[in-house]
Amino acid sequence: MTGWRTFLILLLLLAAGLAGAWWWKDRPVVVAIVQPHRGSAADVVYATGVVEPVRWAKVTSVLRERIIELCNCEGETVTRGTVLGRLDASDARATLAELQAREKLSAQELERAAGLVERRVISRQAFDRVENDHSRNVALVAAQSARLADYELRAPMDGKVLRRDGEVGEVAEPGEVLFWVGQAEPLQIVADINEEDIPLIRAGQTALVRADAFPGSTFDARVDRITPKGDPILKTYRVYLTFPAETPLMIGMTSDVNVIVRQVADTLLIPLAALDGDRVHVLRDDGRLETRQLMIGIRGTTTVEVLDGLAEDERIVATWSDALRDGQRAKAQARADAAPVSGAPEG
Repeated sequence: MTGWRTFLILLLLLAAGLAGAWWWKDRPVVVAIVQPHRGSAADVVYATGVVEPVRWAKVTSVLRERIIELCNCEGETVTRGTVLGRLDASDARATLAELQAREKLSAQELERAAGLVERRVISRQAFDRVENDHSRNVALVAAQSARLADYELRAPMDGKVLRRDGEVGEVAEPGEVLFWVGQAEPLQIVADINEEDIPLIRAGQTALVRADAFPGSTFDARVDRITPKGDPILKTYRVYLTFPAETPLMIGMTSDVNVIVRQVADTLLIPLAALDGDRVHVLRDDGRLETRQLMIGIRGTTTVEVLDGLAEDERIVATWSDALRDGQRAKAQARADAAPVSGAPEG
């Protein structure tokens, strides 16, 4: 009799454990719930850009020579042809002096040969050789004189010295930029857009610009023109955007550019975080979760347009979680702004 009682107690304990385990497994999870809302959706193309003057030019060295003079003129207004710096031209001037001496000597020889040919002391062929030698020396002097201009760095246009690089005593390399000269306004943004997005870009489209220097602020811009030929290595196209003259953006600042290629008003929107591809978790009226596939339109940075598959009054889980499953019991958490769903059962 005692054995039957023990067996019955164990059986009851096992049944209670199984019931508790079933209850624990099937208890509702707490999820953060949001409802779709209506608003505007914009399809945008993202790019990075740099603020530049519309008119500007680089001043580079075409020689490998030591820098002996650089103006301290950053921010100053200069005119075209103003000397901004000089390279060491001592060797070039020595060469010019040698060529000028040769030219002077050949001129004297030519004058003497002219008298001799008149008196028929030398032949006409000999006179022609002296004349050709003098002409060559004249040409060498002219070429070397013109080459001396390369030792002076001059402003290529009227404008402001935007920046100066290099220091006196350093050796300038060919192609090295030593000055940026341009007009401080108007400004533009030069952006690089991927080749798969460039078919969507048209002149006149509006854009929103953000810069790290001004967090939380956006600036309006407009697509002005597109460079016809892209970069086959980087697979990008250069796009120029203009914006109002009154702007705090400065030359050389980097920016994030969002070109608006399409905009839809009064459409159904849900948070981007609620989606996994095109699926969302919907909390039905019976307290069960349903994994539903939607027809998605424009995907923004925070919200997504829903074209079909969801009613405006339905409730969805605010953040997608792989821990949730179709048909699982769930209930909305008390505060709508509380932490997102964790997938853990209610305690």
